[in-house]
Amino acid sequence: MIRSPLFAVAVAAGVAFGAAAVSTPASAQVVTKDPGHVQSGNYAVEPAHTRVLFAVSHMGFTTWYGNVSDASGSLDFDAKVPSHSKLSITLPTDSISTTNPKLDGELKSPTWLDAAKYPTITFNATSITRTGHDTGRIKGELTLHGVTQPVTLDAHFNGGGVNPLDKAYTIGFDGTTTIKRSAFGIKTYVPLIGDTVTVTISSAFERRA
Repeated sequence: MIRSPLFAVAVAAGVAFGAAAVSTPASAQVVTKDPGHVQSGNYAVEPAHTRVLFAVSHMGFTTWYGNVSDASGSLDFDAKVPSHSKLSITLPTDSISTTNPKLDGELKSPTWLDAAKYPTITFNATSITRTGHDTGRIKGELTLHGVTQPVTLDAHFNGGGVNPLDKAYTIGFDGTTTIKRSAFGIKTYVPLIGDTVTVTISSAFERRA
């Protein structure tokens, strides 16, 4: 079989890339699981790796899932005294996605979230309490569909350290909560479509210089 010089170059490049990947694996970075050992300071949401997942009962037959992305916001994190930390998150309503384009359009319409009239979803923490070694409770105000209601997140610290790809010092958390969508004026098809919405958040924050 005749192989061109271009083929040989491509193979050589692939071998070289593979060798480099093996010699400097991403798993080699040091990540601390102790929130008390991470760097305090001002952090910004890293949107590419932050996601808000929601789940709601669909007529009692299935659980329907979707997510909201493109988050922005800030975290002033005090590793020694977490209760002194401050958190603010904003999500564009128009980013809602369920992998079903027709349903996405309906959810963004005035019948549901009315993304044109209420373009953002915001959460502002009012108190942060450490409940365990790597867990906490975050109380705050959620503004959705033009209505503001108190919400409590159960949070878990995932880890902190230097991201080996972009070299940014990063910390990450997961959080869960449940809300009643009717409390925010979103009452379409209740109770046929569930009123209780389970929200799961996985968020990454990069430390600002």
